[in-house]
Amino acid sequence: MNIDEIKSEIQNLPLEEKVEMINKLRIAIHEVSPFKTEPVDLVLWVKNTVVEANDYNPNSVAPPEMELLKLSIVSDGYTQPIVTMPTGDKREVIDGYHRHRVGKEDSEVQSRVLGYLPVVTINSDRQDKADRMAATVRHNRARGKHAVEAMSDIVVHLKKRKWSDAKIAKHLGMDAEEVLRLTQITGLAELFQNHEFSQAWEAEISTESREEIIED
Repeated sequence: MNIDEIKSEIQNLPLEEKVEMINKLRIAIHEVSPFKTEPVDLVLWVKNTVVEANDYNPNSVAPPEMELLKLSIVSDGYTQPIVTMPTGDKREVIDGYHRHRVGKEDSEVQSRVLGYLPVVTINSDRQDKADRMAATVRHNRARGKHAVEAMSDIVVHLKKRKWSDAKIAKHLGMDAEEVLRLTQITGLAELFQNHEFSQAWEAEISTESREEIIED
């Protein structure tokens, strides 16, 4: 079967079967692609009901910017897919939460893309939630967009999952001072509430220093 015959066969299929066949062809091409390690090499169209927001995205968009994003997608179409991770029969958004919202909530866009959304799948080594969170933060920070409090929550979560400050800094694109600052915003007391601090410092205070403290 040549290309024209394949096109003709696909063209005559009902919508769902057509999308499924196109996705299968793209997957087959992707498997032999020299760029198959790059998520963007395989863009699939999936029903918007399959795509769900994550519960940790630190990116916030003000109403004017959200309206501009809607206008962009209405006027220019989807120029960027939504980055996702398969979770069972669903797909969790790693990056593109607001693009995914527009495709679900804007009637004009939803009608135009027939209730589907364009997605790519993040590399399979991002399965762990902490790795997915880090990937979301990297995408947001690369665009210079993230909410401080939400970022702080993520840092605390990663520390609870035994990530060291150095690992957090490396994977979130931060320096040590920023990791410490974000930890302190909401998580410091909780993180150290069960920590037994040494009392050795008391022995180092001289008698003279004690007298000065008392006089003060």
